[in-house]
Amino acid sequence: MTSSMTLSTADIKKAVVKAHRKQRWQAAGLLAPLAIFLVVIFVIPVAALLFRAVDNPEVIEHMPRTLVALKSWDQQSAPPPESYVALATDLQHAKDGTGSGLLARRLNYEIAGYRTLIFKTVRKMPLADVQNKSAESIRDEIIAIDPRWAEVDYWRAISNNDRAYSDYYLLASLDLTRNTQGEIVAVPEGSSAFQSIFARTFEISFGVTLIALLLGFPLAYWMSRMSARSANLVMICVLIPFWTSVLVRIAAWIVLLQRQGLINKTLMQLGLTDMPLDLLFNRIGVYIAMVHIMLPFMVLPIYSVMRSIPPTYQRAAISLGSHPFAAFWKVYVPQTYPGIAAGCLLVFIISIGYYITPALLGGANDQMISYYVAYFTNQTINWGMASALGFLLLAGTLVLYTLYRRLSGRELGLG
Repeated sequence: MTSSMTLSTADIKKAVVKAHRKQRWQAAGLLAPLAIFLVVIFVIPVAALLFRAVDNPEVIEHMPRTLVALKSWDQQSAPPPESYVALATDLQHAKDGTGSGLLARRLNYEIAGYRTLIFKTVRKMPLADVQNKSAESIRDEIIAIDPRWAEVDYWRAISNNDRAYSDYYLLASLDLTRNTQGEIVAVPEGSSAFQSIFARTFEISFGVTLIALLLGFPLAYWMSRMSARSANLVMICVLIPFWTSVLVRIAAWIVLLQRQGLINKTLMQLGLTDMPLDLLFNRIGVYIAMVHIMLPFMVLPIYSVMRSIPPTYQRAAISLGSHPFAAFWKVYVPQTYPGIAAGCLLVFIISIGYYITPALLGGANDQMISYYVAYFTNQTINWGMASALGFLLLAGTLVLYTLYRRLSGRELGLG
């Protein structure tokens, strides 16, 4: 009997393990579509973004002989005559194919004017009777085409691109570069401004977040004190931006904010100003339109937290002798911190990636980093620079999210 009972217990354990295994496989099957979806729309694009930011194939593919000839060059003295022979051969092959344009564009990032140098030299290819000429004669002939081929800097730009992967774009997106010794240094003043553009992006995003918080917190508090019917009505008004196209909203703000628009006419009729205010194509217009769009993202998290806070806490503090404002500030507000943090994080992260609103309502000094990502993608076709800027923007967003998770975890006693 004992043996029978032992056998039954073992069978039960096996059945339980089998049932658990089946449940795990079922759960994995249910999660598989989501995992595949995330990999396809997030992991692969981010990996491609990072790859394009460090990919450096142009010089390696179209000037292989020149790179071999420059392998032992010290990058200080004049390049050896053999490098001119290799250059003539590589440019001839680039002319026969489609590589001259890619090569010229890539090297032009290193030194302004390199594009014209490449095309000017390519047009002279092939050199006459190359096989019977000495390397020195070919060198003199190429320098005669353009004296810049005698300058070390132009050859150094070729020699420094002998790797398939380079941090050039990532450094350039931070206004950094490598000097002749390979050390990371700041670019010359006035040659780039990406650090100030990143600072402007974060400044505008922070301003939008702060204004949205100052407007959204009292609005959410007012809604949380309403009846459910009234709160739903106000919520519909708050959510109207969600149901309107971004371009329609921006067009509406252009009509309202222009010098002869409704806002300026109202201010002048009320006697608050003697002349129209400049509310369009500057930072003010950007703030107004972005706050209008971002306000629901601030109100919803705060409101959801406020609805769950029992009003008895604040009344209890007042009954124990606390001033109503002190009870509100010390008892009620701390309980809304999770909603405030979530709303601020959501608004800030969405704001730093904004493109259309600053592009249409802002001036030249109000464009954010997304504008330059679009510029390098659509106009200059510089995918490396666009990917580097996009990757840094994504990295900054992930850092902010990680910081938020750590701070929220500490508040909940999880850190």
